[in-house]
Amino acid sequence: MPRKPRFFIPGEAVHVVQRGHSLNPVFFETNDYHTYLAYLHDAVGRHGCLIHAYVLMTNHIHLLMTPDNREGISQVMQAVNRLYVPYINYTYGTSGSIWEGRFKASLIDDDEYLLTCMRYIELNPVRAGMVQMPEEYRWSSYGSNAWGDVDERLSPHELYLSLGQTAESRRSTYRSIFNNYLDDVQVGEIRKACNTGTPLGNDSFREMVENTLHCKVGQNRQGRPGKGF
Repeated sequence: MPRKPRFFIPGEAVHVVQRGHSLNPVFFETNDYHTYLAYLHDAVGRHGCLIHAYVLMTNHIHLLMTPDNREGISQVMQAVNRLYVPYINYTYGTSGSIWEGRFKASLIDDDEYLLTCMRYIELNPVRAGMVQMPEEYRWSSYGSNAWGDVDERLSPHELYLSLGQTAESRRSTYRSIFNNYLDDVQVGEIRKACNTGTPLGNDSFREMVENTLHCKVGQNRQGRPGKGF
C-alpha cells in the first residue's frame, strides 16, 4: 500500500506528532530529553522552521511548527531522527527504529485553531495524569509561553504576539486561556485531523489549502477518534 502523502505550505503552522513503536518509551533519562531538544534546535535552524509549542512525553512527541518551505518539516524530522535513534540504540544497547512509522501532521488554521492546538500540546501531561498543572511538567514549552522561562528553541507565533502589547501581558493572557481545559470534542478534532492528515480549520481554510496545493488533502474518518496522544 503506498504511503499517504503529507502536504505543507510555507508560512502555515503544522501540528506534528510522532509516537514510539507500540507506544513504547522513547525517553528514559533526563539526558534523553536534553539530547532530543538539542537535535531539534539545530535542525529547525538549518531547515527553515520555527517552533511555537512542543511537549516531549515518555512515549511520543508533539510539535507546533511553521516552515518557510514545503520540505522543511520533513527535513527537520529526518535530521532529528537520524541522530536520535542511533543515540538511543547506542545508549541503551538496543537496535532498530524506536518510532511507530512516520510522523503524523496536520496543517493548522491560525485564526481558528492555533491557540487551541497550543493548549492541546501543553496540556498533554495533565490529560495523562502526570501532573496537575502544565507548569509542573519540565519538558514542554508552557514555561516559556506562559511564564517567560528562557527557551531558545521557541519562536512566538504572530497570533501569540497579538495577545498583548508587552511580554508580561501576553503571558498573562496566555495563562488565562488555560483556565478552561479542552473538552472531548476539541481533543477529538485535533487527534482526528493529525491521524488523517486533514487540515484543522473551517471550510474556507481547507479550501485555501486545497487550492494552494491543487489537490484534496486528508479525509477525516467517521466514528471514534484514533489512539489517544
